[in-house]
Amino acid sequence: MALKLTKHECVRLKDLPEFSEVWLHNQIKDDTGILGLEDELEVVGSERNQHGAGRLDLLLEDRENDLRYEVEIMLGATDPSHIVRCIEYWDIERRRYPAYDHVAVLVAEDITSRFLNVMSLLAGSIPLVAIQLNALKVGDQVLLHFVKVLDQRALRRDDTADSSYVTVDRGTWERRVGSEIMKLCDRCLSIANEVADPKLELKYLKKHLGICPPGSFFNVAALFPKKDFLALRVTVEDSEEWVKKLDDAGLDVKVKGSTRITVRLRPDKMSVHEPALRELIHQAVQEF
Repeated sequence: MALKLTKHECVRLKDLPEFSEVWLHNQIKDDTGILGLEDELEVVGSERNQHGAGRLDLLLEDRENDLRYEVEIMLGATDPSHIVRCIEYWDIERRRYPAYDHVAVLVAEDITSRFLNVMSLLAGSIPLVAIQLNALKVGDQVLLHFVKVLDQRALRRDDTADSSYVTVDRGTWERRVGSEIMKLCDRCLSIANEVADPKLELKYLKKHLGICPPGSFFNVAALFPKKDFLALRVTVEDSEEWVKKLDDAGLDVKVKGSTRITVRLRPDKMSVHEPALRELIHQAVQEF
């Protein structure tokens, strides 16, 4: 059957008396997948009391991955208090239940560029997702369309935050894994520097190597050398697309969350896998 064009009207739920935030909460609870976070999330609580800080709109959980989403919802345009509440509730929940990973989720009908810029500054320090709700009136029906305008769920790792991240020399790693694996590390750095400006360098740490800008504690990529292979971990968008691309190229690939990808590299396969690896590393550098 051929599709037909239907006229629609963009509306704001905030301006329509028959809709409310409670109504919107119920729609999300009935079908958590409409937010576009995961296919199925369990509702842990709604209007959840936060001691001395109000009520959290929704607490959703991905039990398979021990991940919880602190969701703050607002009809109309977002404002500073909305952002503050969202982060405050996230912080309370992560402190109360540290066994889970936690993500702050802000939902509003209008997320202005000003507040999007503010939230972007927090990316890397706070795992944060911003979702804009677009309501469309089609005849006597309303369609809810949720669009992620910011998705920064992966935290940057500060190498100074853990005493185990002490520096060592290259010779320590050479003795531990051998020169052949270390050449793979050098090759990954060389590929990254094809597009990096300023040029990156290897940081030799006790438990891993980092590809990072000079003087920086943040990694563009993390390298975990073993005697038989090198594990390379990067953070990129569109992880699902990358998993398929790397898998098709014959690489051993794993993904955690929505952005973190780890691939295993072996010296005897490097020449075959390098084209796909180059694309991955270049994108990681550009996104960093």
